[in-house]
Amino acid sequence: MMGFSMIKMLENVSRRLNQWFVWAGGVALLTMTAIACLNMLMRPMGSPLKGAYELVGFMGALTVAFGLGYTQIARSHIAVDILSTRYSKRTKRVMNAISSFFCTIFFGLVAWQVFVFGTTIWRRGETSETLRIIYHPFVYLVAFCCLLLAFTLLIDFMKSLLPGKGER
Repeated sequence: MMGFSMIKMLENVSRRLNQWFVWAGGVALLTMTAIACLNMLMRPMGSPLKGAYELVGFMGALTVAFGLGYTQIARSHIAVDILSTRYSKRTKRVMNAISSFFCTIFFGLVAWQVFVFGTTIWRRGETSETLRIIYHPFVYLVAFCCLLLAFTLLIDFMKSLLPGKGER
């Protein structure tokens, strides 16, 4: 029973963090939309927004990254279940455990490599081409969101290890 309460606590932490990030992703999406619309309105007047493509790219990356963990919690991702609908509950649980385990490792590695990339561009002092914005903070945010997704997947893996009803 101790394991179950720990998983519930971790699940609450994950849910709260992911809810906060999905809201931030919504703000990034609105910002991206506003920049794109303003640029379209200003272009016919002969003065498009300088660096609009860069800003839209940064906001697009944040919009996608901020929604990763929440999408996993809500099970809003694409799933092909042609075969899995015929599996028993126990087989589904085992398959989910295997999938969650390997996805946890994968996104942990992705987070690590994106963090390494962010550190590389930070040390080089790289900036965006047009606006000369330091962009390693955006890269670090994407890395953190991949790590948060790995954390969410780890919780899914731990939950799948708990015996289901009637499986003891």
